[in-house]
Amino acid sequence: MVESLAQVGAWIEAELPGLLEKHSVPGAAIAVLSADEVFTTAGGVINKLTGVDATTDTVFQVGSITKVWTTALVMQLVDEGLVELDAPIQRYLPEFALANAAAAAQITVRNLLTHTSGFEGDVFIATSEGEDAVKLFVDALRDTDQLFPPGEMFSYNNAAFCVLGRLVEVIRGAHYEACLHKYLIEPMQLTRAVTGANEAIRFRAAVGHLTMTAGGEPEPSKEWSLIRAHSPAGSVLCTSAEDLMGFAKLHLNGGVGPDGRQVVSAASIAAMQEPQVLLPDLGDSRDSWGLGWRLFDWSGGRTIGHNGGTLGQSAFFRVFPDHGVAIALLTNGGSTQALYSDLVLPAVQRLTGIEAPAAPEASEGTTSFDASRYLGTYRSAAADTHVTQDDDGRVWVSHDLQGIFAELGATPRPIELAHWRDDTVLALGTDQVTMPQYSFTGDDGTGRALYMNSGRTSRRVTV
Repeated sequence: MVESLAQVGAWIEAELPGLLEKHSVPGAAIAVLSADEVFTTAGGVINKLTGVDATTDTVFQVGSITKVWTTALVMQLVDEGLVELDAPIQRYLPEFALANAAAAAQITVRNLLTHTSGFEGDVFIATSEGEDAVKLFVDALRDTDQLFPPGEMFSYNNAAFCVLGRLVEVIRGAHYEACLHKYLIEPMQLTRAVTGANEAIRFRAAVGHLTMTAGGEPEPSKEWSLIRAHSPAGSVLCTSAEDLMGFAKLHLNGGVGPDGRQVVSAASIAAMQEPQVLLPDLGDSRDSWGLGWRLFDWSGGRTIGHNGGTLGQSAFFRVFPDHGVAIALLTNGGSTQALYSDLVLPAVQRLTGIEAPAAPEASEGTTSFDASRYLGTYRSAAADTHVTQDDDGRVWVSHDLQGIFAELGATPRPIELAHWRDDTVLALGTDQVTMPQYSFTGDDGTGRALYMNSGRTSRRVTV
């Protein structure tokens, strides 16, 4: 039997303080929307250096949740007949180039929106902190490698959304943040949705905290945000948890804003929630990706959402269109995934009856297995990932971080892998780098896997 918003809110308020301590999360805010009524609460601190309390007015970086906002900006262009989803991006950005010229010419707007463009996605090129940051970043992609042909598979791609942000800039004739304000933040009448430190400082702004060593305590990040060039992918947008509920309402109300204006067409809102590409096997569920949104295969009703992560800040956003419900959890460090599992998932079940599937678990005797197809090094711009097997037959994954990720100074430790089923293995532990699950696909010509996929695709580089 489902509970009322008041009952669920009381449960959240009772549980939050203990869970923050349990999972070493410095501070968090949560908002729940049900039938146009919003519950909000917060706990902990926004910065361990200052000890300032987190409140419901605190703005957190929402990271890659921004990608859904960028998608909405693109769909407005579709509504106005200025962009076609299946047109090549070079129709609108003739200067867009990659190392593989043929692939660059084939990539469509839809490929970019659905993470199926196939080029290396974790490219972080610090161009400038000016209004030309996104333009210069897209120009710098010309040396970026293609991992697989456009449309062949899913691989989460930050850089693709920078290209989409540039598309918005060129057609609108303004820089990305200005478009975000004019076409979304202002029509939705959001008062605590801001773009970047210069705006966020007017509010009670959370600081991210990083756990630099296994078992250590989260400490304030020395830098507040990622590079401005990644603003369309998720490096500048900050909101309160309640303002995210305003964005949720747009997608629950067919694109209609609070003043009755059609901000995004109902057709585009529906299209964003339609499956476009299946994700790798997740056990008893099979999630997919829409346009911008991740579509979760949960029992009890449609579930759409997105997560976000920046320098020590993590955000979780879920919308349940069949129930008129949404929930957002914004955090600034610690074991945030565990907090999400202990707080958000039970709250959702109490309010809607919707239940997330249990995560796959390794069975006994699966830690020593024939891993010959998987052993080797897989490369992305973020890391060289090594799969090795020791003399006892145990299989391990380790990472040599690259670029901006190496500069953070984190030291990920090797984590053991267990065979689950088919070509999928499970990590017997996680950290800020290691994912819970890895799938291996393709053939390098010798029977070994060509790709390793953990949501992002890395290509084999060892012979």
